[in-house]
Amino acid sequence: MSWLPGSRGVVLTAYHPSGGTGTGLLPTGCHLGRMGEYGLHRRSGQYTMNHDNSKKTPDGASFDRSGSQDSLDALSMDDYWKEVENIHETRGNNHEERQAIVVKEPDEGELEEEWLKEAGLSNLFDESTSDSQESMVFLSTLTRTQKAAVEKRVETVTQTLRKKNKHHQIPDVRDIFRPQSDPKGKVCDGSEPSALRTTESKNEMQDETKGPKFSLGTNEQKSPLEDMPFSETDINLEIPFAEQAANLKDSSVGKMCKSGGGDTLHTNFRLPKDKTGTTKIGDLAPQDMKKVYSLALIELTALYDVLGTEFKQQKAVKIKTKDCGLFGVPLSVLLEQDQKKVPGTKIPLIFQKLISQIEETTLETEGLLRIPGVATRVKSLCQELEAKFYEGTFNWENVKQHDAASLLKLFIRELPQPLLTVEYLKAFQDVQNLPTKKQQLQALNLLVILLPEANRDTLKVLLEFLQRVIDHRDKNKMTLNNVAMVMAPNLFTFHGFGSKTIEQSEFVMAAGTANVMRFMIQYQKLLWTIPKFIVNQVRKQNTESQKKEKKDKAMKKLLKKMAYDREKHEKQDKAPNDADVPQGVIRVQAPHLSKVSMAIQLTEELKASDIVARFLSQKSGDVQTLKKEEVFLYEIGGNIGERCLDDDTYMKDLYQLNPNAEWVIKSKQS
Repeated sequence: MSWLPGSRGVVLTAYHPSGGTGTGLLPTGCHLGRMGEYGLHRRSGQYTMNHDNSKKTPDGASFDRSGSQDSLDALSMDDYWKEVENIHETRGNNHEERQAIVVKEPDEGELEEEWLKEAGLSNLFDESTSDSQESMVFLSTLTRTQKAAVEKRVETVTQTLRKKNKHHQIPDVRDIFRPQSDPKGKVCDGSEPSALRTTESKNEMQDETKGPKFSLGTNEQKSPLEDMPFSETDINLEIPFAEQAANLKDSSVGKMCKSGGGDTLHTNFRLPKDKTGTTKIGDLAPQDMKKVYSLALIELTALYDVLGTEFKQQKAVKIKTKDCGLFGVPLSVLLEQDQKKVPGTKIPLIFQKLISQIEETTLETEGLLRIPGVATRVKSLCQELEAKFYEGTFNWENVKQHDAASLLKLFIRELPQPLLTVEYLKAFQDVQNLPTKKQQLQALNLLVILLPEANRDTLKVLLEFLQRVIDHRDKNKMTLNNVAMVMAPNLFTFHGFGSKTIEQSEFVMAAGTANVMRFMIQYQKLLWTIPKFIVNQVRKQNTESQKKEKKDKAMKKLLKKMAYDREKHEKQDKAPNDADVPQGVIRVQAPHLSKVSMAIQLTEELKASDIVARFLSQKSGDVQTLKKEEVFLYEIGGNIGERCLDDDTYMKDLYQLNPNAEWVIKSKQS
């Protein structure tokens, strides 16, 4: 394991805040232009804030725990800086220097090229790619703001290539988004998105700077706000986030949000129920998740574009890392060696064990996570774990609870690349710059989707554990605020970049990242939800791809004169249950669990959980040994690859959305 040598300044991150604003995230009375008023004193490990009395809050509010949750009080910030000091002292105990990650400064246009590749649209500037048809289908499902985001990047790459005298055949942005020749096509949720398609060409000629108007699943003739039955505390997942921001930007509602009305950290945001079911990360098949990733990247970029905030992915130069061990080892390497011992595991075994070790004692210990273990003992335990953990000879009885908590935080900090990844760490930090709390949550939702699976799964386990700690706050005195303050330096401090920031910038970043940490803990269930508008776009892509495949097959059949296969082809095209299942009835199968299938009559109130319960009431095959939490109803085929349904999915509503799907009960893959 390697450590950074002691240094005069604490490195919070390698990034400097762009724009220098942290709207609504600094303590009341804190102005970025007056950061010199905040002194950081390390003599006793305590940090204080020297306030300018002329800049008091309107009500003369002081920083105490009874104040508004929208302010970062002095006591909470003290928790943050004490944690930073503990981290600093831990690193100072060892003089072995750690190799820094170099963040590459991209050339002009290189960032946009990389963005288009990540979004699956590399064929727009690279002639060697051969998935142009698939990309055209993908582009045809984008919203107005999503198209504008793609258009902006394509234009930048085009100009860059021209400057470099590269004669690439770059399509005109108007040609990229030219509407498909299917004016009667419907969006998969039954709405008519094509009303504006016939006028898109005219609109493009009139204003080439704007992307063609397209809205998925909404009435194109009026603003989505007019029909939005959502309250200010609801997170609307049906209308794309960037479209919401664009419509609110100049409206009276938008002005109210910008002025802070109805948008404080005290607000408890919630997800309204969706009758077609909530889709969580992990519920979709890999081929559909790949589409979700591309759409999330484009939507996040579109949201930042609309709000006037810069969104740039960082790119790290690859460095040599440890290929074995526990601490300072890449997640991918850890999981590879762990899966040899526990096949299918998705969370590093040492990470799981440290959490269970903390919980085995009790979560009611006062100061849990805040009070550090003894630094020398933690270092000794760390070395012993490296030598004995996989051998199974490590004695966990010697590990005190505060030591285990310190080891857990150390594991996170020592990752060769941050848990939030080099690519998106700055984007997570910049969430604090978005105008409203609701938009910050929307951005965090998309960023979580963009994380690699191993990082996302590990982060989820961490946040769930932190919530369990908070659930015992009456005993352990660790509130949401306290836990966020203690954990933010561990998640957002990344010393591997080899860069130092001034203490004033540290304070700005501290305030922002602490609130981002608080949001991630408080709204973790929301953040692991795939927005309905993205799932609908995936359905639309699948539908359009199937249409093209059928046309291609028909053409090949005609050219090859395969008349003998016509009867077989027609049988394959026929819906599988048309012949034996009457209208309004679905057939549910469980091929891996039972030979018996069930014909289910759809009613307005029938839910997925009702079907699973009816299946479990059977006494055939392996069904009698199963428990309710072990099996799920899946929607397979039609306009989706595969989707695990939540218990509250109303089956009739979902059937209308995807009438050609098959319905299968099976265990969820771990």
